[in-house]
Amino acid sequence: MENAQLFDAGNKGRGLRATKDLSAGDVVFSEPGFAAVVFDSMAANVCHNCFRRKSQLHRCAQCRFAYYCDRTCQTACWEEHRLECAAIRKIVTAPNQQVRLAARVMWRIHKETAIASDSQLVAVDKLKDHVTDLGEEALKQLQANVSSFFDYWSSGSKKHSADYISHIFGIIKCNGFNLSDQHGLQAVGVGLFPNLCLVNHDCWPNCTVILNNGKYVPVCLCRIELRALGKISEGQELTVSYVDYLNLSADRQKMLKGRYFFECTCDHCTQHTKDDLMIAAAESKVSDHYFLSDCLYPMLCKPMAVLSGDGRLCQVARLCCETLKKQENVLADTHLYKLRVLNSASEALSYLRCYSEAADYARKMLDGYAKLYHPNSGQLGLAVMKAGVTHWHAGQIEHGHGLLCKAYSILLITHGPNHAITRDLESMRAQTEIELKMFKQNERENHAMRQEVLKDNSAADKKI
Repeated sequence: MENAQLFDAGNKGRGLRATKDLSAGDVVFSEPGFAAVVFDSMAANVCHNCFRRKSQLHRCAQCRFAYYCDRTCQTACWEEHRLECAAIRKIVTAPNQQVRLAARVMWRIHKETAIASDSQLVAVDKLKDHVTDLGEEALKQLQANVSSFFDYWSSGSKKHSADYISHIFGIIKCNGFNLSDQHGLQAVGVGLFPNLCLVNHDCWPNCTVILNNGKYVPVCLCRIELRALGKISEGQELTVSYVDYLNLSADRQKMLKGRYFFECTCDHCTQHTKDDLMIAAAESKVSDHYFLSDCLYPMLCKPMAVLSGDGRLCQVARLCCETLKKQENVLADTHLYKLRVLNSASEALSYLRCYSEAADYARKMLDGYAKLYHPNSGQLGLAVMKAGVTHWHAGQIEHGHGLLCKAYSILLITHGPNHAITRDLESMRAQTEIELKMFKQNERENHAMRQEVLKDNSAADKKI
């Protein structure tokens, strides 16, 4: 933590600020997870130690709930899983992810206290819980989780009050950080990172968070890095974004208030920066967003992989294409809803292997993204990478290679050179470069052969 220090951030409470000048791509700090669990829905598809997705995992023979890549991951996780394993066997069925995470937090507090290392700036149980701000339904769910926790958790004669366990659940709700798979493309779990919890929100942040960064260390794989997105001056507050920027400022404020219980007063919210672009019309003014058909919008909320299982991808692609055609001269390419339809159209057509059409929509989507997202945004980098792959599959090698190079330059900053997705991207970039050289070489050879044929034909014509 030599690059960051705790300070009083005024109305925002505690915060972290830089102790020296930082540049884009610099690692501000790295932090192991205090406790982390796999999502209920991903329990059988993700390693419970390293959070990597694999098709074949080895199941714990005792509780038959936890899965691991191999013996190495299982051994590395045993110290954490030992008590969990016994607790699951006691109640037969594993509880939900919030209860499992709360139990892991409590077991670790009992083992190491609420501060696990010298670099941890604040005790886990000293983080904000916002329990008093919860609505009626959320409070009922919390109380149900507390009850389930006491049925599940045990640690000898050590007992805790319901209020204290409610406090732990409140901390998890407000501070839990979603963990992605090894490619950084899908959330597969949730964890607590005490130092990261101290980094405040800004809709246009100067830092980003990435999990693991690809360094395979079996004893501690659940590790995040806080990375600088650009130049940060000494003494400047470190910020990350808690929500996706591609929402109107009022909608972002509503999401932040509902989930994190604070009013966002960052410059982009108070000045409504780029709101005009996100609702911009093309040739005529549009008074509302309701250009999506009733049958299309629900499908856009589902992942494409789920829709492919339902056999509805063709319907999604058709509806997206029809909608975009109708709105071609109505909404600007930066309009939020149009961007969402462009993204869905590109993804659906890619799944259907209609790569040329998918590439066309991806290109239009990137034009809008580039005007809205931070130039070093991880979301932008991943979108550019996907578009590059789509163009590559469509046979548009030169354009695809250019996009992959652009994506690589962004992900070097947001993910670092050692992250799995950056390494995969570098391999694709190298492959497209080879193919592009071969294509240009063949093009030159074909052009030379064509010129020779034309010369021969011209000579023959003169003889005639």
